[in-house]
Amino acid sequence: MNIALFSDSYLPTKSGIVTVVVQLRKILTELGHHVVIVTVCPNGYDDSEDNDPDVLRVYSIPAPVGDNQYIAFPHKKVVINFLKQHNIQIIHSHTEFYIAHAAKSAGKALHIPVVATTHTMWEDFYKYYLFPMGRMVPVKVIRKIVKRLYKKFYALINVSEKARDYFKSPFMLPFTPSVVIPNAIDTEAFLSRVITESDRNLLKKRLGINDGDVTLIFVGRVVEEKRVEELFEVIVRVLKARENIKMVFVGSGGASYALEAETARLKLEDRIIFTGFVNWDNLSLYYSIGDIFVTASLSEMHSMTALEALLSHLPIVCRRDDSFSDTVFHGKNGYFADSDEEMDGFILDLVDNEHKRKEFADASFEVSQNFSIRLHGLRTVAFYKEVLKHYPLPSPVFDRDLKKAIDSVKLT
Repeated sequence: MNIALFSDSYLPTKSGIVTVVVQLRKILTELGHHVVIVTVCPNGYDDSEDNDPDVLRVYSIPAPVGDNQYIAFPHKKVVINFLKQHNIQIIHSHTEFYIAHAAKSAGKALHIPVVATTHTMWEDFYKYYLFPMGRMVPVKVIRKIVKRLYKKFYALINVSEKARDYFKSPFMLPFTPSVVIPNAIDTEAFLSRVITESDRNLLKKRLGINDGDVTLIFVGRVVEEKRVEELFEVIVRVLKARENIKMVFVGSGGASYALEAETARLKLEDRIIFTGFVNWDNLSLYYSIGDIFVTASLSEMHSMTALEALLSHLPIVCRRDDSFSDTVFHGKNGYFADSDEEMDGFILDLVDNEHKRKEFADASFEVSQNFSIRLHGLRTVAFYKEVLKHYPLPSPVFDRDLKKAIDSVKLT
């Protein structure tokens, strides 16, 4: 198959969506398919650096919201000619904005199906991205915008039941065919770095983590929509309750400055550590020094960092949310808290019980095996084939057709 992936986030930018697109391209190629990318061109980026003929970068400008986000202005004829050169059979969009519009226009011109993955719950994000006026925009307005952006896709891939339930809601797109294919993690790539005990000890020393400390770890963008302020309040309470806890925030973002200032005000600099941006290639080392992964986020569709935490043998304490329904199993490999305050007790329970931490850690790694990148690739290919079987025939593809195709996939 010849497949085009469209995204307004791609290398050298780092994000969950970038990871998804890079991993998908890799596994589809390994499975014998030809994959091209249509994406943005970040400021100062010289595409001769990678010299990849299968990547088309279109003119882009920095977005007024978010970190390292860009608005693309694709030239329709250039995009169509690029797709023609590669004899593309199906377009898979990983965005709903300008690049997605180019995908839908190209698909219409070339008479090929255009599908999309629903990565973002904009109802949870828009108030932060449109700050300060975002808080004055009614949710129903956002729903109308999201519906309009997604309504012309032929079929949808949802990364979790939470995502599928949302897009099947009466106010969204209940009749657009869709199926759930969870995010996956490229185990080989993530664990490619050999981590020695010396590596761990050096990092712990640099961060001020001592023998006997129980290390809590958050990995991700340190931004308001991830509810890092609320998580910080949880951490302050548990630090007061136990002297042997250290907290490490791994990542960068607009909220980090205020949190670092508050940490200094509380004189907790030696117990709450902010690493700043960490390259993905080095993330496994940071996970390896953690004992418990913690997050208070309620805006995930299907958390990539949760998958990385599972693969890193970490118990997870999080807020109850359907996006974690297939990664966190209460009392088995982590805990769901129904409130921020309830997180305190669950964290302390694991801090105080090393044996339980070990049991949960082993269970987390076992759960991680359900999210292999090969299985994800095979399921995605099955989805593409089912779409192509029906498009552009008079009988459209239905949910049951897509689910049957996905369920038939077995790892060999």
